[in-house]
Amino acid sequence: QVQVMESGGGSVQAGGSLKLSCTVSGYHYSYCLGWFREAPGSEREGVAASDVTGRTSFADSVNGRFTISQDNAKKTMYLQMDSLKPEDTNMYHCAFRAGLCSQDFPLRAGQYTFWGQGTQVTVSS
Repeated sequence: QVQVMESGGGSVQAGGSLKLSCTVSGYHYSYCLGWFREAPGSEREGVAASDVTGRTSFADSVNGRFTISQDNAKKTMYLQMDSLKPEDTNMYHCAFRAGLCSQDFPLRAGQYTFWGQGTQVTVSS
């Protein structure tokens, strides 16, 4: 059974940085991991995605501020979030899909099959 676990959330002031981690277990082939955020009453937003080839995708709202790195041996993806803004405040979820990330719609939530419970990111002004 695939399991996805996030860590690294917290509180920071605007302009600060946080680094989130997403670790996968129970799967030994190529996969894609995506980061999504969802505030209460709002639609889920795809933030970033990356697969084992190192191909990455970012939402326009975070492009240039967020970066991704991976440790394939640890099956862990890191989301480095810099220049954080109050509007980045959200619950961040990591999600898994087997195979490489979609080239056309890597941030479409419906293609991901396993989800973590989320980690809260709060950015104060």
